[in-house]
Amino acid sequence: MREWIFKMRGGLWTLLFLVILFTARATTPTRVSIALVIILAGQLWRCWAAGFIGLYRGENVKAQKLATRGPYALMRNPLYFGNFLIGFGWGVIAGLHAVVIFIVSFYLLYDLAIIPHEEDFLRSKFGLEYESYCARVKRFHPASFDARDLKGDFDAKILLRSEIHTMISTTVGTVIIILACVL
Repeated sequence: MREWIFKMRGGLWTLLFLVILFTARATTPTRVSIALVIILAGQLWRCWAAGFIGLYRGENVKAQKLATRGPYALMRNPLYFGNFLIGFGWGVIAGLHAVVIFIVSFYLLYDLAIIPHEEDFLRSKFGLEYESYCARVKRFHPASFDARDLKGDFDAKILLRSEIHTMISTTVGTVIIILACVL
């Protein structure tokens, strides 16, 4: 089941967006402003994380190396944390019902299915190196870290190759939700 959910995560993200959209209520300029900051932070966080891994798009889990630098020194799942911020921002625009639905859905999809599936893959591929990494770095929040680990082999080309899709989707999705809430 986890493998299927992982493969379908893009479609499930779209479904979650549609649920937020269809539960949207009238909004205020203040909520939109706050949400835009949250959404921008989520997208920038994703861009930073994407530059530290070579492969991440696709239906199957894959990793050529274990990413432990940059945002991966702070948390094991910075791409998904970025997703959380983006979806939470959409919920802030759309209203309290959307926020609650998003948080519960995100937890069910990511914490119970997608992330455990990836962790199983990484544990089998990298073994003790991954176990050691998990002991130092939490899933979604910083523990202690060495500031030198924030630097590393950032590759900006990955942003054009893969993250551009998310940037466009995030922008279009944000505009659609704002329009749905103000029209």
